[in-house]
Amino acid sequence: MDSDNNKHDEDSLYRESLDFLFSQLPMFSRVGAAAYKPGLDTSLRLDEYFSHPHRRYRTIHVAGTNGKGSVSHSLASILQAHGYRTGLYTSPHLVDFRERMRVDGEMIPRSEVIDFVREWRGCGYDGHPSFFELTMMMAFRWFARMEVDVAVIEVGMGGRLDSTNIITPEACVITNISPDHTQFLGATLPEIAREKAGIIKPGIPVTIGEAQGEIRKVFESTAESVGAPIVFAEDSPRLIKAEETENLAGWRCTDADGLEFTVPLAGDYQKRNINTVLTAVGMLRRNGYDINDSDITEGLGNVTSHTGLRGRWTVISDSPLTIADTGHNEAGLGYNIAQLRRLMSRRSGGKLRMVIGFVADKAIDKILGLLPKEALYYVTNADIPRALKADILLRKMTDAGFEARQYPDPKRAARQALEDSAPSDIIYIGGSTFIVADYLK
Repeated sequence: MDSDNNKHDEDSLYRESLDFLFSQLPMFSRVGAAAYKPGLDTSLRLDEYFSHPHRRYRTIHVAGTNGKGSVSHSLASILQAHGYRTGLYTSPHLVDFRERMRVDGEMIPRSEVIDFVREWRGCGYDGHPSFFELTMMMAFRWFARMEVDVAVIEVGMGGRLDSTNIITPEACVITNISPDHTQFLGATLPEIAREKAGIIKPGIPVTIGEAQGEIRKVFESTAESVGAPIVFAEDSPRLIKAEETENLAGWRCTDADGLEFTVPLAGDYQKRNINTVLTAVGMLRRNGYDINDSDITEGLGNVTSHTGLRGRWTVISDSPLTIADTGHNEAGLGYNIAQLRRLMSRRSGGKLRMVIGFVADKAIDKILGLLPKEALYYVTNADIPRALKADILLRKMTDAGFEARQYPDPKRAARQALEDSAPSDIIYIGGSTFIVADYLK
């Protein structure tokens, strides 16, 4: 009985702690621009208040428009496979707030969340941190308490003014640049690249996943100005061969040294991420990390079980083939649509059914230009204030000539798509991280 009461008390305290974090502090992923707080002043003050916890372990900083989550999880899994006690900080979460911070794949305990919020509420600090600033500090302090050897830190947005940019990492990775959050990061790709390049620091090596033309020049000039060694993954590709697995749930890969391994991350875009990871591992090896080939094969082969990564071309069902993916901007969705078209070309008489919704601050008209007109759309919205309302999206889509129907939430939209489907059909669930999150809940 006492254990039941204790669990009830912890459940209540944990919900209260989350309510405080979500309701008292602005959370960009839910409300958008109203919660955006550029600049490092508050993060630096918090860092000083908590005695600079991130200085007690090594860090690796990962930025980019697309792929930074997959790359962060993959690097953490490889480090974990070697035996490094590894912290991982990512955002946003899909189902459980605690997904944002892990040590060796294990989420932060609820008791740690409760204790941190209790201490914060009673400390008398006179600042007003954002949701992201405070949860980041929760992670940094927990990593220190857990005595991690290294922590992989994913940038929230941009780089230069992102809260995480208070760290001095041992290595940086920037995956790619494409239009996203243009109201904050800049209207052109070089402008966005300059914001992402803000994580490049004096003497700290940086791996760039994809960059051409003016974007590449931005990274080259930034690295040169601070004396940071830079390598471009595209220049000398480490991933030589990648073939889809039979169940379309991953890739069988061969690297430049003949190492063979399987990665359980499907999606065409993952081939670029894998190449970036392999290049970054070479950078880490040159800078003293003891990573061997078996760590790479084990780490990449078990990335989902090691780190809990979900929502990246996740195959929910084989009949009909049902895929959930968090791709949410022009570049990410572009990769996904191309892969869906390829899969549909192999299915005689099959229908593509897309359960989609977006957030209101995306370039919807440009995204609609990518979507296949031959698909049937199950239009919905996530349960967040920032979501584009389903009726508005439906009107935009029908005006543009799409066949679309409206549903109140992602679960009911997906259920209807399943009821309508034949075995040869494909169901795609996405358009927004929060559509996938609400579906997985």
